[in-house]
Amino acid sequence: MRAYSLNDVHATRKRRDSWWTVFLVDPVACRLTLFVANHTAITPNGLTRLSLILGMVSAVCFGFGQLVAGALVFYVSFAVDCMDGKIARLKGTGTAFGLWLDYVGDRVRVVCCAAGLAFGQYVTTGDVAYILLGAGVAVLDLFRYVNAPQMKRVREVVKENRLEQLAADAEAAALTALPESRESPESLESRESLDQEIPESIERATPRASRSTRRGRRLGRFFARHRVRSHLISGIEFHAAVFVVAPLIGVAALLPVSIVAGVLLLLNEVFLIYRMWLFTRVVPAAPHPQEAPRVSV
Repeated sequence: MRAYSLNDVHATRKRRDSWWTVFLVDPVACRLTLFVANHTAITPNGLTRLSLILGMVSAVCFGFGQLVAGALVFYVSFAVDCMDGKIARLKGTGTAFGLWLDYVGDRVRVVCCAAGLAFGQYVTTGDVAYILLGAGVAVLDLFRYVNAPQMKRVREVVKENRLEQLAADAEAAALTALPESRESPESLESRESLDQEIPESIERATPRASRSTRRGRRLGRFFARHRVRSHLISGIEFHAAVFVVAPLIGVAALLPVSIVAGVLLLLNEVFLIYRMWLFTRVVPAAPHPQEAPRVSV
């Protein structure tokens, strides 16, 4: 069996990831991945199942009011969850079912931990606010993971329509040109620079956005050098705040830390939706026309 090195494991990391994962989880997860890859035959799906089991243990700890134990087990569960993809990419053993299992397992873990945390604190204090907290955490998490693939689909449709529009413009230009002429270099460049063209159009459509956008790009390049995603609050940081940071601080931090993290996550989602809306205004995502009905002659 091939012996893997830590550099091999590092090569399997995502090109961009959350700052929580990059700085506080990957240093541990990569070394655990190296040990698992070199000394065990555990599959990525096996790691996903282990992560889910640990997530259930964390939920039980929260349910019994053991906040520190629940937080530590949740951290380990997430670290194991980060390992399955690395093992899959390292050994080439990933499966399509594994993608589904990983996605659903994450949702089940979050909902169960939210329920355990709410139940444990409600039983201890009798405060209904903890029930609302658990429900809010579950709803926010499910909204984010339902909304994200839909936004991605919208952007893909817009880009596809833009490419079709460019192709139609090039074809129309070719019909009016000489028979031997081909598609102009300008049209080809327009196709290749599509990803740059649309964001620039968004900048022009946003008042006073140019200067702040340049600052954002410099900050984005800094984050890119460290593999950190440009948006600093995502589902991962939200989970870390609610299920790791707040429980480790103590009961008094559960509500304020969770509320602040939830508001920041919601603002981030609103901002992403706003950017998507600007994106669709630049190139309307009109539905593809249906084929005309055939008329027999």
